[in-house]
Amino acid sequence: MVKITDVARRAGVSPSTVSYALSGKRPISDATRLRVQAAVRELGYHAYGGRGVVGRRSKVLALAVPMRSGVHVPVVTRFAVSVVTAARAHDHDVLLLTQGEGEEDIGRVAATRLADGVIVMDVQLQDPRLPLLRSGALPSVLIGVPAEPDGLTCVDLDFRAAGELCVDHLARLGHRAVALVGSPPEVYVRRTAFAQRLVEGFTAAADRHRIASAVHPCGTGRGAARALAERLVRELPALTGVVVHNEPLLDPLIDAFGQLGLSVPGDLSLTAVCPSSVAAAARVPVTSVAVPSAELGTRAVHLLARKLSGGPVPGATLLPPRLTERASTAPRGA
Repeated sequence: MVKITDVARRAGVSPSTVSYALSGKRPISDATRLRVQAAVRELGYHAYGGRGVVGRRSKVLALAVPMRSGVHVPVVTRFAVSVVTAARAHDHDVLLLTQGEGEEDIGRVAATRLADGVIVMDVQLQDPRLPLLRSGALPSVLIGVPAEPDGLTCVDLDFRAAGELCVDHLARLGHRAVALVGSPPEVYVRRTAFAQRLVEGFTAAADRHRIASAVHPCGTGRGAARALAERLVRELPALTGVVVHNEPLLDPLIDAFGQLGLSVPGDLSLTAVCPSSVAAAARVPVTSVAVPSAELGTRAVHLLARKLSGGPVPGATLLPPRLTERASTAPRGA
């Protein structure tokens, strides 16, 4: 099947330019429009019409969340459910876009009017989808904040503040050496915004409290948890506080430290940034900063609905983190 990126490559333009040329939403030079039209004819590209006829609403919202390596599907599911629920309240269905980097999917939806707007997840600091989103070809809201959010509507948990809050809590309990067990390495390679900002907050708070710190991305599974626990004990022998931003590792890490003779919270205090239900259900209930997936998904839909109705929307909305103390943290040496 011919894709919008194939047309863009043949015409020597970007997918967003193809979208404009086909939709008429932005002025395009005659020469460019003719090149796009010629590429469409040569390749046999067919834009879906159906409900998305110009001037009519499709009553569909798209949710773009590329299912890339390192994406934790249960978290994505929580967000998706909240988006679907909120969309129904606005009389919209939801189209899930999961392929590739997402730019092609969004370009196709914009060009073919499959959806009235798009909610974008798994946002990177320098996200390749941003030029298309800034173009206005399709109204959008991002769950996540890129490095330069100008011209975009974004909502997210304040992950930098969340990282700081976890370290502040451990420092108040007297801990002087802390480690961050982070997301899988590929999440940092992509410079995913939420993961990078949590590292920034963790490091800033550790420096402010003048305590030793280390940051380690980690894959999933008991083998990865055991290997990292051994490394932390070896490289940071004074370690007494751990922040986890990788929720599948909570129980494996508690078990791995236990096998090394370190109990939670007797020898190690453990905090996490994850859904509250996951933290509360851990083998030792974990002190945590909640990731409010339901509130974020609902807010994103409401912001997009306001955009579609022509109402004003803020540029970026950051939800303040809230820490709930549970059994996994205690004063150092207690």
